[in-house]
Amino acid sequence: MRVLVTGGAGFVGSNLVLELQKRFPDWEVFVLDDFSSGYFKNLVDFRGETITGSITERETVERLKKYRFDVIFHQAANVDTTDTNQRRMMEVNCEAFKELLEVVRESKGRIVYASSAAVYGNTPPPMKVNEGLKPENVYGFSKLSMDMYSYRFMRENPTVPVVGLRYFNVYGPRETHKGKMASMVLQLTVQILKGKRPRLFKWGEQKRDFVYVMDCVEANIRGAFSERSGIVNVGTGRARSFNEVVEIIKKTLGVDAETEYFDNPYDFYQNYTEADLTETKEILGWYPQTQIEEGIPLYVQWIKENVNWEKLPY
Repeated sequence: MRVLVTGGAGFVGSNLVLELQKRFPDWEVFVLDDFSSGYFKNLVDFRGETITGSITERETVERLKKYRFDVIFHQAANVDTTDTNQRRMMEVNCEAFKELLEVVRESKGRIVYASSAAVYGNTPPPMKVNEGLKPENVYGFSKLSMDMYSYRFMRENPTVPVVGLRYFNVYGPRETHKGKMASMVLQLTVQILKGKRPRLFKWGEQKRDFVYVMDCVEANIRGAFSERSGIVNVGTGRARSFNEVVEIIKKTLGVDAETEYFDNPYDFYQNYTEADLTETKEILGWYPQTQIEEGIPLYVQWIKENVNWEKLPY
């Protein structure tokens, strides 16, 4: 089996790469990354081939066709949800994805790609795959455009398996390079480790469906073996407040810290997300294994052991 992980130096991508390498030692695993937002240290234990290039470059796409990959795990994207450059967002996320679908079609392979819960905007939860598609920002719109094109591609190419994964709020190891786009679990943990007050938008009762990165990895792997095409949610199915997150971090670290609340400056903010997992179970046979009571302590311990957190800007 010859597989490619685009964005393989990034957060979800690098965790996926290393798990594929561990679980399927006979597979040929390749990484594609332009290192514009990925981080080389995420791949220091990777033993496959790294292809340096961008999914937006015609030369890179033509090069990928020669490998004839059996599976492409597409994680590469512009993930800056605050980026308001609409054309750039659409070119990187949607137009490049269309080219990858052609690569897969020509190689008679399959693709598992990263979409996002941002497609739902502030639709009342639980978010259902085919309902409430009202993104609040161009990032969410770019992911929705990918999904809509996927459905068309599935209809026109029924023999090419396509699985889209709408990630909810992912947290876990290997995201420290993401800066302001890193999970609030990382940012709040670092604030508390530094002796600062954890900072939340007023009044910390906004809710998110927090999903541990290794659950996302498992969803990708299930997607590679799925007999059905489709788009599914990847979350826990249970929304949790940011105040709850802070309490679990404080309990894990054995410290007490008063929370600082401040005004939310974003008018496109999602206040409440929760995944409906109906299609996820039907198409992937997957159910999340990790709630925040288990995932956050695992991650906090990883941060303490592997991260020079004093130098992080939180």
